[in-house]
Amino acid sequence: MGRLDGKVILLSAAAQGIGRAAAIAFAKEGARVIATDINEEKLKELESYKGIQTRILDVTKKEQIENLCKEIDRIDVLFNVAGFVHHGTILDCEEADWDFTMNVNVRSMYFMIKAVLPKMLAQKSGNIINMSSVASSIKGVVNRCVYSTSKAAVIGLTKSVASDFIEQGIRCNCICPGTVDTPSLRERIQARPDPEQALKDFLARQKTGRLATAEEVAHLCVYLASDESAYVTGNECIIDGGWSL
Repeated sequence: MGRLDGKVILLSAAAQGIGRAAAIAFAKEGARVIATDINEEKLKELESYKGIQTRILDVTKKEQIENLCKEIDRIDVLFNVAGFVHHGTILDCEEADWDFTMNVNVRSMYFMIKAVLPKMLAQKSGNIINMSSVASSIKGVVNRCVYSTSKAAVIGLTKSVASDFIEQGIRCNCICPGTVDTPSLRERIQARPDPEQALKDFLARQKTGRLATAEEVAHLCVYLASDESAYVTGNECIIDGGWSL
């Protein structure tokens, strides 16, 4: 018996990083996983895992989301993972940077939740997990102005949904990681003028002396998706190796 037997889980940004690790972990625990992403080539790699089906989805496109949800009869868990990290202070953030970050990091979750929630309400049960960060209202982080603003908004969105629908059987939590070793992080490191120093800087701010792995975060995802966390809602679940201490 798997911890997620019989559950239908829809998640975004499943092609790599935390989304990929979570999709695999969900499937291994018996869930039927609908893994979405805009990266078709990387997403296809998940099709070799039993229990995972893939769909191309741009979470910034409301119509795509609505059409996908119409095709799915039941959704027990929604995991909103898609996100973008902008580097810089408010002075480095142009309006286009602000709008793009907010669209990917917050507006996409608004679209996804609004499309999925009616199904959950009809089922009288549902579980929503949002990807936030300790770089948010939890902790001020240099050169993460719009990113941290967007992730603080995710925390507010999470608590709002949890409060509004708790009596209808809906739970909503968010995950707040520290620095996680993912392809996205490696790309950002390589984009810095001195990648070697950039990696050292990331490691220096982690008091454990290492980065988290995507698989470690996926363990928390499984817990939140399972009935083991049935009494947990409206929480910022921090997994940061003590960075926010």
